[in-house]
Amino acid sequence: MVEKRRDFCIVCRKETEYTLQKRNIIQKIKDIEYTFNITVAVCNECGEEMSLPGLIDKNIQEVDEQYRSFENIVSIDDIEKLMKIYKIGKAPLSLALGFGEVTITRYLSGQVPSKEYSDIIRKALSSPTFMKKKLYENKEKIASAAYRKSIEAATQLEMLFSVSDKMLRVISYLFEKLEEITPLMLQKLLYFIQGESYALNGKPMFFEKCQAWVHGPVYPEVYDMFRDFKYNPIDDARFTIFEGTEDELTEEERRVIDLVINTFGEYSGKVLERITHKEKPWQLARKGYSDNIPSNTPIRMEDIEDYYIEKNADYDFSTENGLRKYISDMLN
Repeated sequence: MVEKRRDFCIVCRKETEYTLQKRNIIQKIKDIEYTFNITVAVCNECGEEMSLPGLIDKNIQEVDEQYRSFENIVSIDDIEKLMKIYKIGKAPLSLALGFGEVTITRYLSGQVPSKEYSDIIRKALSSPTFMKKKLYENKEKIASAAYRKSIEAATQLEMLFSVSDKMLRVISYLFEKLEEITPLMLQKLLYFIQGESYALNGKPMFFEKCQAWVHGPVYPEVYDMFRDFKYNPIDDARFTIFEGTEDELTEEERRVIDLVINTFGEYSGKVLERITHKEKPWQLARKGYSDNIPSNTPIRMEDIEDYYIEKNADYDFSTENGLRKYISDMLN
């Protein structure tokens, strides 16, 4: 049974049922007009807006979140994640980033950062190397214990996320577009993206080399990275390093990834493994090895290039229909 929403309507002068709706409002901030979509309560009898306890606070939060999104300003949650992944407190973080000692405290209380300071925070979120640089620059301002703890955390993250920026961007884009990705599925999608990039653009998407493991092509650096995440990667604060990096992909690169997502991305990791086992690049690299013995032999990038250019000529990998026909033939 659904509980009916009721409150006092000052127009009807009695308690009435109401409905929560979304409504656009226009506000001017620093001489710029913004349109915000906020929640309002509308009386079911007279149609006028009602003032509900807590609704003003909700509207303030909605406006704040949308304004930060419009201006690409970091959120309070972003700052809290930054503190967590680098194991650093509010005051030491402020000093490490070159801010005033209480700046981060003010941001956590709701003050909106300037675009300049927001960009510094976002850069620290996405790059352990940048964070280490800021820590080194401001070492003398921070207590030695806090400095050592944060430097160690930054170094560990730097080692963990040792893949190229392009690989990080591709992985970030995959997680953004697909609701759930298993480690096996991720490895196969990265391999297919590399092949599709050769087929359509005549060049690799990234320069990491995959290896011919028993369960198909594997990028060892990516395998090591995700093995360190104990649970769902997206729920781990460290996953914030991936966030935002997909914005740096070109249209050409996004087209390649989208084609793979909309075709290969519809299948499980085990199904994708069956396809790679039938492909020449994996077979050539595995030649001479027992199926029971993992092989760290790299799959030659030239073999991936040759194979996907050849299959592109047969199936037309520039279209989803062509890719679907290829997948169907490989599975049958």
